[in-house]
Amino acid sequence: MALSRVGLLRAAWSRSLPALVGSPLESTTRRLLVLPHSCQQCGGLLPAQKRHYATKKSKAKSKGQAKVNINSALVEDIINLEEVKDEMNAVVVNLKEDYSRNLSIRTSPGALDHITVSTKDGKFPLNQLGQISMTSNQVILVNMTSFPEATAAATRALRESGMNLNPEVDGTVIRVPVPKVTREHRENLAKLAKQFTNKAKESLRKVRTNALNQVKKSKDTVSEDTIKLIEKQIQQLADGVAVDLDNQLAIKTKELLG
Repeated sequence: MALSRVGLLRAAWSRSLPALVGSPLESTTRRLLVLPHSCQQCGGLLPAQKRHYATKKSKAKSKGQAKVNINSALVEDIINLEEVKDEMNAVVVNLKEDYSRNLSIRTSPGALDHITVSTKDGKFPLNQLGQISMTSNQVILVNMTSFPEATAAATRALRESGMNLNPEVDGTVIRVPVPKVTREHRENLAKLAKQFTNKAKESLRKVRTNALNQVKKSKDTVSEDTIKLIEKQIQQLADGVAVDLDNQLAIKTKELLG
């Protein structure tokens, strides 16, 4: 009798156990539903999603790259920004021309054309006072027969040109031996390139200042916010050209120094 009762208890316990615990599959499924980042196929945990916050560096970078754009119709009555842009770009063009005329590693007759000669009657390009020619690969001649009184001034201008020239006077003819391409000569040309670039930056600042002054004249008829937006646009134009000037200097310096 006792054994039969034990058997009945075991049968009842077996029938109630799945209801209390559930099947292994159901138990696993329940656990998987509870875990927020679980993998239903492998049972492992998936990596939690990360939220990327902007760093100070990235914020500063995006701030520096922000462009100011306003309605052109609102600006045209105050200032012509296209003309300002053209004037600033002209500064870069003039710098390239200065490089081409004055910073040739190999001295040629054309390199002397725009050397400025100061006389009692004013300042003149050398090629307007004398005839420049080349007799050989080693000597350039400047014939001052048309303006003999300017021979001394022309000789001084050649010597002070920064092109490493040592002119020799023979009556009204100035002989200019072509300097050898030495490291010192290259370094002097690189210094000249920096001087020309600094001069170009001064011209750029003048264009910017003139534009800003023109905008300020409208402060009585235009809102302060509009004035500030236009000033920012002018500054952005100037900053872009300044970067271009620095790039031109870097390229020329590399070329001159080899």
